[in-house]
Amino acid sequence: MKAVGQSANHQLLFLIKGSNQRTMANSIERLTNSPMALKFAAAIAQVTPPELGYSISRLAARLISSRRDSRQVRAVRSNQWVVAGEKASSQSLDLAVQTVFQNSAHSIYDLYHYGQNPGAIERIYCCDSSFQVITDRPEFDRRGLVVAGLHMVGFDLGIRWLCMDQIKPLVLTIPNPEGGRQTEFESRRKTGMRLVPASVSGLLQAIRFLHQGGMVVTGIDRPVLESDPQPHFFGRQAALPCHHIFLALKAQVPVVVVVSRLEQDGKYHLYASAPIEMDSYPNRLGELLINTEKVLAVAEGFIHQAPQQWLIPLPVWPDIMDIVPG
Repeated sequence: MKAVGQSANHQLLFLIKGSNQRTMANSIERLTNSPMALKFAAAIAQVTPPELGYSISRLAARLISSRRDSRQVRAVRSNQWVVAGEKASSQSLDLAVQTVFQNSAHSIYDLYHYGQNPGAIERIYCCDSSFQVITDRPEFDRRGLVVAGLHMVGFDLGIRWLCMDQIKPLVLTIPNPEGGRQTEFESRRKTGMRLVPASVSGLLQAIRFLHQGGMVVTGIDRPVLESDPQPHFFGRQAALPCHHIFLALKAQVPVVVVVSRLEQDGKYHLYASAPIEMDSYPNRLGELLINTEKVLAVAEGFIHQAPQQWLIPLPVWPDIMDIVPG
């Protein structure tokens, strides 16, 4: 294994040294969409020790974040600008964007390095006492529960670890995953997750599961095109989904916001909000919008605590892309 690891390390270092910065950055950025590249990255991460793996991750992050014309960089830049109150300077945004990509690369390395070893994962994760609302819950309780996740550093690996041993939720995923997303889907399924695409039939299945007292996990901060309604998030209308609120209203269950955060002890800490009950309104569209914004207000508080650990590489506020300081 040591020889294989050294060979892989030498191969990756050769690729880095032999490429110009623009070519390397383009190659790394495509990792999120190419199944072959993701499989290669996973193989390298599995045999690369953390010290070297994190160094390579930091280099990759610097190269990607330096490309200001990149779609991902522009998206992260605009997201960070809004989170910072739309007052951040160009220089501070440069640093914020680089830090976001460093955290993302760190998280991706950990996902593939530790992903198949529950014992190793347990050594790098801590569950805050607030997270007991998730870990102490039986598979089927008196009431169902919608778990609303934010894409913060280490969250994907943390949910995989919990689903391997501690919790048995229904996990909603994006419908019709393609490319790298399909590779991620297959990787998650191998851990034993009960994955259901967030299609019409998938949502109906999730509602039935909630009525039975089950727990449904879904992300709430991945933007969607032509979302309707558009809830306010950090003071601006955002292209964010409302499907988690639709589920909670239909099943009459609360929502819990959950996040992962990398703390100074070098471990990922899992946190959860208190259960958020849904409010009833005669206007159905207003009911959906008001409750969505109620949950997003809690999400804002979590993101404010570690804004550069929020890793969404898509524009949450697409209409402000051209007014962000360059």
